[in-house]
Amino acid sequence: MKHDNSNPDAKLYGMVIDLDKCTGCGACMVACFMENNVPFKVNETDKLDSITWMRMFELHNGKDFPHADSCWLPRPCMHCAGKDGHGHYTPCVMVCPAIATDYTPETGVVSQIPTRCFGCRYCMAACPYKARYFNWWDPKWPEGMKNYLNPDISVRMRGVVEKCSFCYHRYQRAMNKAFMEGRKTLKEDEYQTACTQACPAGAITFGDLDNPKHKVHELKKSKKAFRLLERLKTEPKVYYMTTRDWVRRAADRVQEEESRSAGRGH
Repeated sequence: MKHDNSNPDAKLYGMVIDLDKCTGCGACMVACFMENNVPFKVNETDKLDSITWMRMFELHNGKDFPHADSCWLPRPCMHCAGKDGHGHYTPCVMVCPAIATDYTPETGVVSQIPTRCFGCRYCMAACPYKARYFNWWDPKWPEGMKNYLNPDISVRMRGVVEKCSFCYHRYQRAMNKAFMEGRKTLKEDEYQTACTQACPAGAITFGDLDNPKHKVHELKKSKKAFRLLERLKTEPKVYYMTTRDWVRRAADRVQEEESRSAGRGH
């Protein structure tokens, strides 16, 4: 995966999440809620229509004690960057009739523009990672909470799809500061997502995947690194790391396919 060669200043932002460090505390989810003004319901027990840009999954190896094992897996938007003969073919971007979502070659971020979205939800059907959410209601904030909303992020109306943006407003703010200082490039720590900074275990690392000076550049090449559903060729920019083979196998549904094949006698 390489950035846009026609633009020497192009970046390829992504993250590496170490699942052996993740404790499932949910701090990344809370930070995402607060940073991006993600709406919530009075009763969040019904998860079918909840909005969670960063979602935490618990995986199990399916074995009994003493061989039982579990793993927490945070899942933001994968910001896919797959390519075919015509260029990028990010699944959600390919199907959006309103161009409400688009791939940004300068940063590698898949954008989401609520004011263009009319809620057809084709992108939700196309996303293999289920990282997109439909907003079924106008947000109602508890009294006084509007004073704590992030002014850098617009509050979305009902009837639109929303998702993780890699805190793109932080990138824009950092670039504005760099421009005022006469710079075109950012240092690694100048643009970091809220979930990265909030993780108490240091399990999330964010940066330019193509920049040798950024930590993610080396982490993604680790033998422990993998991506979800790699066989789909969507080239997600979120990498995971683990020493547990069953986790890597589960990430591409290898076990599920082997079970089906065994059932067919293949």
